[in-house]
Amino acid sequence: MKVFGLVGFKNTGKTGLMERLVSEITSRGFTVSTIKHAHHSFDVDHPGKDSYRHRTAGASQVLLSSGARWALMSELRGANEPALDTLLAQLNPVDLVLIEGYKTNAHPKLETYRGVTNGTLLAPRDPTILAVASDCPVTAPQQKFDLDDTNAIADFILSEVGL
Repeated sequence: MKVFGLVGFKNTGKTGLMERLVSEITSRGFTVSTIKHAHHSFDVDHPGKDSYRHRTAGASQVLLSSGARWALMSELRGANEPALDTLLAQLNPVDLVLIEGYKTNAHPKLETYRGVTNGTLLAPRDPTILAVASDCPVTAPQQKFDLDDTNAIADFILSEVGL
């Protein structure tokens, strides 16, 4: 599977761009899956539901299935967070996996940037960042895109991964 990532600091437009890219790339006939890294604890389950009760009782994994979807939840229970390669191996084969986060991993990436954040760009110091999508002018050696130019960004990503 081909992989390409979006990185950037908080509130720079990563999730909105991811959403638009998934829609655009799948509309072109490609299959896409996503991986999102969270820096905090999160829960996809709800207290009181059967699957939540199974997990809090101590189950290492809980698989929830219905006629519409299935989800597998794995509890680390103190173990280290799995490496990105381990998580990628859990996915069914698709044409492209878009990854949000995982700044320090070596896959090709595009950085998102918003002028209102007044943050520092990662791109000048990271050779795995191949482009920057921003809502303002930026100084970086990489190719630059308008953050809202989803079509051009999708073209770039598909070209970079060979699709």
